[in-house]
Amino acid sequence: MTGIAITEMEPGNFGIQVEEGDLTTSHRVSISSGFVDDLQLAEVDPVRIVRESVGFLLERVPATSLPPAMSLDDIGRDYPEYYDELRARLVAS
Repeated sequence: MTGIAITEMEPGNFGIQVEEGDLTTSHRVSISSGFVDDLQLAEVDPVRIVRESVGFLLERVPATSLPPAMSLDDIGRDYPEYYDELRARLVAS
């Protein structure tokens, strides 16, 4: 089972630790206000957006493939389905 721990470092920046078995990786994730505005997610807790986004990535790549620092905007460039799936995840949970 994969565990995701998220710590808000400063507004829009989060420290992420991903546990997969006996391996733990650390990452820094940023979320811009433009990202939140463009997707009309202003009412959604940013930690929830980050958790669902990291979960989306972990369904596609192992934690060891996640970059040490990334922006949620980067995910949309690499995975065109990300935005639609993120909205669906946020509505479902």
